[in-house]
Order: sequence, then C-alpha cells, then structure tokens
Amino acid sequence: MLPCVNWLQPLLALISSTLLTRGSNCPSRCLCPDHHTVNCTSRGLTGVPDSIPLDVRRLLLSNNWIPWIPSDFLVLYSDLVYLDLRNTSLSQLEPGTLSSSSRLVFLDLGSNNLTEIPSGTFGESRSLIKLRLGNNPYLTMVGSDAFAGLTSLRELELERNGFTVLDVQVLEPLPSLQMLRLEGNPWLCNCHFAKLFAWLTQNRHKLPTGMEGIECSLPLDGRRVPLNRLSEDSFSECRGILTLTDYLIVIFSGISVSVAAIIASFLLASAVHCFQRIGRGSKGDEEEGND
Repeated sequence: MLPCVNWLQPLLALISSTLLTRGSNCPSRCLCPDHHTVNCTSRGLTGVPDSIPLDVRRLLLSNNWIPWIPSDFLVLYSDLVYLDLRNTSLSQLEPGTLSSSSRLVFLDLGSNNLTEIPSGTFGESRSLIKLRLGNNPYLTMVGSDAFAGLTSLRELELERNGFTVLDVQVLEPLPSLQMLRLEGNPWLCNCHFAKLFAWLTQNRHKLPTGMEGIECSLPLDGRRVPLNRLSEDSFSECRGILTLTDYLIVIFSGISVSVAAIIASFLLASAVHCFQRIGRGSKGDEEEGND
C-alpha cells in the first residue's frame, strides 16, 4: 500500500501545481490588475489567449481579431461574471457556446460581424442582466428561442443592426426586461412589423429613445418615419392578412376536420352495416319460426 501512496503523492503534487499555476498566471500580452481580472484589450490577438486563470471573473477581449470562439470556451471558467468581446470581428456563435456561463452577468458582443443569433445560444444563463448585441450591421435574424432562459435580463441592446423585422416571440421570454434598444435598424412598416409595433406601443417605457427614436420605411415610397407618427390604424389593412402561422393553423384545422369526417363516416357505415346484419338475422329467425 505504501509504494502506491509514495507514487501517487508526486503525481498529485504535480497536478495541484499545474492547476495553481494556471489559476494564478496572467496570459502573455495581457494585463491582470488583480487576481480575478484579465485585460487583453487591444493586444493584437488573433484568437482566445491561452493560460487564462481558472478563477477569472472579468475577461476583457475587445478590439482584437477573434472571429470564432470554441463552443466549450466557458466550461472551465465557472466564476466568470463579465465578458467583453466587443469589436473582435466575431462572425458566429454556435448554439450552446454560452450555455455554461451560469454566473455571467454582463456580456458585450457589440460591433462585430454576427449575422444570426441561433436558438439555444445562451442556454440557461439565468444570471445574465445586460446583453449588448448592437452595431452588428449584418445581424438580421434571431432564433425564436434565442433568449429563452434569460429570466434575469434587464437590458438588451439591438440597435444599429440589419433588422427589417423581429418576431415578438423573441422578446416574450424576458420577464425582467426593463430597457430595449432598437434604433438604427432598417425596419420596414409592413404587415410583418405590425405585431412588433403593437408590442412596442405597449412597452414604450422600455425604449430609452422612445417611439420617436425608432424609424421604419413606408412600403409605398420607402420614406422613413418615426414610429410615434404611426398608430395601430396604420396597419389596419394587415388585420385580414394571414401570417404563415395562421396558414399552418388553417391547414392543420382543415386536415383535422377531414380526418374526423372520414372516421365518422367509417363508423357510421360500420354501424349501418351491423344494424342491417342484425335486421336480416332477426327476419330469418322469424321466417324459421313461422315454418
């Protein structure tokens, strides 16, 4: 037993030394003003730096060239609460990349080249309070469940992106939302925008620039007008227009009715056939009795 213990002790000491060294060292070309902060801002990085301390809480990576981050990037950094990836030429986020950031409070993904925020990107980041996604000029799509699980999110910035329309379902899973920035997007005042306009009208107190700070293009002449000059009557012609969801509901309802009608016809025909057989049997018994 003793030889095994003597053999394990150096191995355990080596592992502990490695972990402690990784937890205390500062990545090259970065600054660590305290034990829990790593500042790599404007350091000419072309990827996520190595040897980031495991107990880091504030990680600043802005103004570098980091177009992609590994999907398991945050698995080891369970104490991280502040992550700045602003202006890093980030072009995509794989679903689940940020799902392990259970303590993350602040996340800045602004001024990048993101084109889409897919569903499941943030997982169950229930601690996230502020999310910056503004100044991504190619960002035009947000998955319907992209923000699901962000129950503590208070501030969401989506300004100066490429949105022409945004599904209201994206905003519905945000019960704590207090501030929403949408200005600077090329919104189109068409029927697809009608539901978002109704939501913004009811939640105008959450817009820091108000309804007048958000503009949309009119469908006829392309003229841009502030939302405060519009009303629900501006979208009155859209009330009779069915959306894709409405069409699917109508189609599904029609199929259900057709199937129910077929089943009912089959049951009715079966019942009539049974009654006919019973009637014929009774008539045959009566004739035999008369004989």
